[in-house]
Amino acid sequence: MVSKDQTIGGIIFIVCLVIALLYIITLFIPQWLEIFGIKATSDVQFWVIAVPVFIAFVAVMGIGAWIGWTMATTPPPKPIEEITSEIEEKAEEKPAEEAVTETEEEKKLERKKKTEK
Repeated sequence: MVSKDQTIGGIIFIVCLVIALLYIITLFIPQWLEIFGIKATSDVQFWVIAVPVFIAFVAVMGIGAWIGWTMATTPPPKPIEEITSEIEEKAEEKPAEEAVTETEEEKKLERKKKTEK
């Protein structure tokens, strides 16, 4: 059985293939459009090229604008020196914390032993 994602993928594939074929046919043999009452002129070939180029240009500019906006609104990262000093401080604090937690755990074990007796 085919999953929903595979079905959608197949539909997308077929639609893209049909559009690509129609694009190529219209670009090189614009006379086929006369079936639909569209007069085949060089203007048709111009628009067949101009529209996808326009869409691609706007898409690339939109992606560029999004990247620029993201870079402009993201705060700068901490300097490496600051990060390494924080890591070193945490490493120094851990042994002291572990000692405290060990004594607490030992107390809990002792309490359990007392309650079991």
